[in-house]
Amino acid sequence: MQKVSFIEKIGYSLGDLAANLIFQTLMTFLAFFYTDVYKIPAASASAIIFAGGMIGAFFNPVMGIIADRTMTRWGKFRPWILWTAIPFGAIAMLTFSTPDFSENGKMAYALITYILLVITYSANNLPYASLSGVLTGDMAERNSISSYRFVAVMIAQFIVQALLLPLVLILGDGDKTVGFQHTISIFAITGVIFFIITFLTTKERIVPKPEQKSSVKEDLTDLFKNKPWIAMLILTVFIFITLALKGGMYVYYFENYLDQDALATFLTGIGFHTFIAGLNAMFVNMGLVGFTWPEDVATSGFSLFNAGGIIMMMIGIGFSKTLADKYGKRDVFGASLFLSAFCLLLFYFYGPQSIALVFLTQLAHGFFYGISTPLLWAMIADVADYSEWKNNRRATAIIFSAMIFGLKAGLSIGGALVAGILAVSGYQEGLSGQTPETIEGIKLSLSVFPTLTFCVSVACLFFYEIDKKKEVLIQKELMSRRGETA
Repeated sequence: MQKVSFIEKIGYSLGDLAANLIFQTLMTFLAFFYTDVYKIPAASASAIIFAGGMIGAFFNPVMGIIADRTMTRWGKFRPWILWTAIPFGAIAMLTFSTPDFSENGKMAYALITYILLVITYSANNLPYASLSGVLTGDMAERNSISSYRFVAVMIAQFIVQALLLPLVLILGDGDKTVGFQHTISIFAITGVIFFIITFLTTKERIVPKPEQKSSVKEDLTDLFKNKPWIAMLILTVFIFITLALKGGMYVYYFENYLDQDALATFLTGIGFHTFIAGLNAMFVNMGLVGFTWPEDVATSGFSLFNAGGIIMMMIGIGFSKTLADKYGKRDVFGASLFLSAFCLLLFYFYGPQSIALVFLTQLAHGFFYGISTPLLWAMIADVADYSEWKNNRRATAIIFSAMIFGLKAGLSIGGALVAGILAVSGYQEGLSGQTPETIEGIKLSLSVFPTLTFCVSVACLFFYEIDKKKEVLIQKELMSRRGETA
């Protein structure tokens, strides 16, 4: 058995924390940044997010081929994490900068920086994801690594979704333009440090046989004959459409749909305002006068809403490994995703004053989705094993390119849908009240539409044949082959 130490699991997980400080920002705030901060029209923002993201998505198979053929003394995948660390951080800062150009100049700048960011993300994150498939061949250990990894993801998600807007207002002294630049700079520098730690603390243990050589054509042929890979590719696209669509629309939901007086009453009733007053007093006593929590009710509600969901996701992650070890990744993944989709559907039926129900439903959704979160990446690692088991050739990175392609394509489509739905429904930044058409578009985008896309993902699992029984068979036979080779 190839055991992975606690230090290595922590070191590996820091890479996902680093990437997700930027990725979660893209998924949750890119449309908002373009429309409400950089003042790009919603329709143009939609086109930029879609075009830029899809260019990055189609770079993934190329990166997979390159990574699988990388040969260094550090391995195939670890060097890419090191090589891309500083460029990733620098381009992230440029993406969330706001140079004073004309409207066309802003759109060109936004498109160029976004394309550069998603390409650099691919060059970093595809090897990072592939690394999980070669740290160990023990599937139970992979479940454990995935759990560590996604606790780190949840920490990044908490920082971004619960704290980014308050940080933007605090660090920019109320100016969102300056605040975004300062906040992303902190995220980028932290990310560079964490990527370097990931490189230094991990080790590639599964190495293809020296005699294994395959052409690009053979790799691609193996890929498209691999039914579980095709199922995971489609599934991943729809999952990230869902995450980008609902995640990007929540900020508009809180600012334009929920009743601000009812929200303020709810926050007071649960003691949130008392807690914040104490927190602000502590900062003042420390001399940090500028670090008081913003008074904007929508920002506070949005932050608490996301924080509650993320905490419940972390609790759900705690159940993931135990359930997957007992019932298999596929079945647990499908059940938890279906239940989380049902929770999303409920949002459509809540009125602007149903604040308590909105928050309770988010907690339930977070818990069920949290169970599924680590399993997605672990299942892709199992697909790489399935390919090796079937074909006697290992091509880890090209397999993982499905995940990153699906992630990028889903992010692009979902993010573009956020801005596109806003444009079609007549959203205008800065209005005190939006039209009923705009409100309906916002409601549908975080309830009915993501429920449908999540259900498509569940349906894809009917074509994913790696159940618990096959997981055990593949692991046993591959261990035998590798043992005989050794």
